[in-house]
Amino acid sequence: MLRGFDAPEHKWSPGHRGVDMALSVGSPVVAAEDGEVAFVGTVAGKPVVSIAHADGVRTTYQPVHGSVKQGQKVREGQVIGRLGNPVDGYPGLHWGALIAKDTYIDPLTLLDMPVIRLKPL
Repeated sequence: MLRGFDAPEHKWSPGHRGVDMALSVGSPVVAAEDGEVAFVGTVAGKPVVSIAHADGVRTTYQPVHGSVKQGQKVREGQVIGRLGNPVDGYPGLHWGALIAKDTYIDPLTLLDMPVIRLKPL
């Protein structure tokens, strides 16, 4: 991970509303979980793909040149596009997640993290 989630104090405050993950330009980008493509296009000069999930979470992937279409159903792990050129000084994938209309959450909380248990020697 290149840069972590930094929740803004207020919805209008500065922060980092996602995580930046190391990935090479042209690499395939996959859907984090099953859902429906909500948006494929350009936002503020950046190529973006957004997916709406059944649990009400919406994930965003940028800069990603989408290979999917709005309204298309996608499965977890399905390729949704390819990583574009770096933007905002950070190479790699910016992955965001929001609930409701404008409440950003740390997308890493969506991952099924393994449970690590330490055993005495």
